[in-house]
Amino acid sequence: YGFLLKHKLINESPCDRVLMPKYGSKLPEWLSLEDVEALLMAPDEQGNRGLRDRAMLELMYATGLRVSELVKLRVIDFDAHNAYITPIGKGQKQRLVPIGEIAMNWVNKYFNGARTAMLGARTSEYLFITRRGSAMSRQNFWNIIKGYALTAGIDVAKVKPHILRHSFATHLLERGADIRSVQEMLGHSDISTTQIYTHIHSERLKKLHLKHHPRG
Repeated sequence: YGFLLKHKLINESPCDRVLMPKYGSKLPEWLSLEDVEALLMAPDEQGNRGLRDRAMLELMYATGLRVSELVKLRVIDFDAHNAYITPIGKGQKQRLVPIGEIAMNWVNKYFNGARTAMLGARTSEYLFITRRGSAMSRQNFWNIIKGYALTAGIDVAKVKPHILRHSFATHLLERGADIRSVQEMLGHSDISTTQIYTHIHSERLKKLHLKHHPRG
């Protein structure tokens, strides 16, 4: 009918009165706790690059940062004394996100050791840097995640750039975290965006019920 209208063979399409079906949002994938642990432990933290990568992975899982926020994180956005970061998200909006003790320890190890060694006499405003002393790109970090997924024996097909962000939100909500707090930490302007993770939780509950209930 669109073709017929375009070529003026008809004056009106009957499809204009037909309501199109609504398609549900695709649920994001996430990692199990065991897979997250394996991924976090994959870098060899004995070297400067491995220590940096471990700190980045730990911080991403601990805070739910987007990849773009992680690589653009500046030194002034990192408050080691109060254990929080202030990333700049979509729409140039800044938010405050607390850092857990484990991630904080890894970031401090990197910042006080590997970062200084990697910079040498150079300076950089960015927290996480490359061997050249420059800021890391999203693609660079994506390749890093894929490499460590292979090392950890995780199916690379299900490892996406935001996999640790999705895992962060899912694991928090599974353990009873308040959805408004998770929304704030993720930097979602609309809570409906955060609610997609409650659907994941609901699906998991249904599967558990189906598997373990005698009349599931």
